[in-house]
This record gives sequence, C-alpha cells and structure tokens, in this order.
Amino acid sequence: MRQVDAVIRDRLASRVALIDQISRYIIGAGGKRIRPRLVLLFAQALGFEGPERYELAATVEFIHTATLLHDDVVDESAMRRGRSTANAIFGNAASVLVGDFLYSRAFQMMVSVNRMRVLEVLADATNVIAEGEVLQLMNMHDPDLAVDEYLRVIRYKTAKLFEASARLGAVLAGAAPTVEEACADYGRSLGTAFQLVDDLLDYEGNSTELGKNVGDDLREGKPTLPLLIAMERGTTNERETIRHAIQHGELQKLADILSIVRRTGALDATRAAAEEEADKARQQLSALPESVAREALLELCVRSVHRSS
Repeated sequence: MRQVDAVIRDRLASRVALIDQISRYIIGAGGKRIRPRLVLLFAQALGFEGPERYELAATVEFIHTATLLHDDVVDESAMRRGRSTANAIFGNAASVLVGDFLYSRAFQMMVSVNRMRVLEVLADATNVIAEGEVLQLMNMHDPDLAVDEYLRVIRYKTAKLFEASARLGAVLAGAAPTVEEACADYGRSLGTAFQLVDDLLDYEGNSTELGKNVGDDLREGKPTLPLLIAMERGTTNERETIRHAIQHGELQKLADILSIVRRTGALDATRAAAEEEADKARQQLSALPESVAREALLELCVRSVHRSS
C-alpha cells in the first residue's frame, strides 16, 4: 500500500493549482482503501508481482474518489470521513470538475498498463457505476421501492468497483476464466455486504465513528434496507411515519424512526443479509491456492460485516 500511495501522489500532480489542492484534500482524507487492496491481494494470491498492480490499485482508488466527489455534490453532503466534504469547502462546480479530472487521469493510468482486458473491465465498471448513480437518483424519496431494486442499485453503484478490483488481480495474473469469475464474484458479494453494513450504520452508529452525520440517508430520501424492513414489519402508524420521512427527507422524527428500526429488528435483519453476502464471497476463495493473501481476503469478509464505521 505504500507503493500504491506513492503512485497516487505522483499521478495526482497537475499544473492547475486548484486540482492539486482538492485532489490532495480528498485523497488525504484516507479511507479504508479496500478496492486497491483487492487488486493487490488477488494479484499476490495468484502469483503476480509486476509493478502494474500498483498502477491499477491506484487507478481504482481514483475512480472511487471521483465517485465520492460527485456523490457529495448530488447528495449535498457536508461531512465525509470525519471532515468537511470538498464541495462544502471548495464549492460544487470545483468538486464536479476535479472529479472529472480524476476519472480522466484514471483512464490515462489504465492505458499505460497496455492491456486491452484491463480497459474492458474498467470501462465497463465506470459505465455501470454511472448507471447506478442515476438509478439511485430515480429511487430517491420512493418509500415503495422494492428490495430487489434497492439491491440492484448497490450492485451497480458500489459492488461493481469491488468486482472490477478483484477481477483485475486475476487479469494481471493471467488466471483461467473460471478463476477470474470466482475473483469477480468475491468482489461483488463483498461490495454488497460492505454497502449493506454502511446502510445499517446510518441508523446504528454515531457521527464520530461514522465520519458522517447519522440520518444522512434519511435526509437524502434514500429508502435503504433498514427502512424497507422496518416498514414491512412495523405497525400502520410506524409505516406511515417512515414513509413520510422518506418522501420529504425529514429528520424531525429521526429519534422515533431509530426506535422503530431497532424495535422491528430491521438492523439485525440487514446485518444478516450482509453476513450472507460475505459468506458467498468467502466460498469463492476456494478457487485460490492457500496463501497469506488468501487468508487476508478471508479476514476481509469478517471485517466488512463486523465494523462500526
């Protein structure tokens, strides 16, 4: 990861001062760096040690960071990773344009690896992620959203880049198609589990641990799984309280909604769904030979579900 961070610092360089300033601010906020870790771990597990792994690990982090910049503008978010968002400091226009810079820089980096399969994987991923962003926008303030449609947004918007990151390690190693698909399946399931936990933490965690404001999803009118389950299991009055809050993005009754979500067992049910996805990911690792990297990937399945931020 130190090598990846070195690549990130080098590739962020721009002759435009504001691009440098915003890029370094958002990258410097840290984060879990799970997507680049997937590139490195799958490459290592399959015996690939070339420098291209660092370039592609940094590439997926740039793509992820670009989506964060755009997300925060769309969601009007003021806090991420415990700090003010870039749009809150530098404005929406600058954040969107620097997000575009990071996307285009990511494509320069993937071209430098000079592998058509890498381009195919990442071009497909960025396109699907964009579709997921639009799907989520269409679903805002819709309390009647079906669970399948909610999961579709997760698979497009979040899990797709996890899937691509895992697949890239296999592509670099020249793995057999069946092994490549197993790696991709691991990434997709892990990404789904990760987002499910993110969604439940919005109603279970606290702002300090989360690095964002509790209730942000509700303020944005996002009908996430904890709310969908709570509406399904709650009384008529409880269901109407949640429906109204989703439709209007209101936080006035956040305390009541938190109580309903807990009373109905919606948080436990959401975590159980995340554990099921993590178990699917774990099963895919049987396609890999035993190694330290494989053990780290197994541990990642546990950590993705049992976390508080």
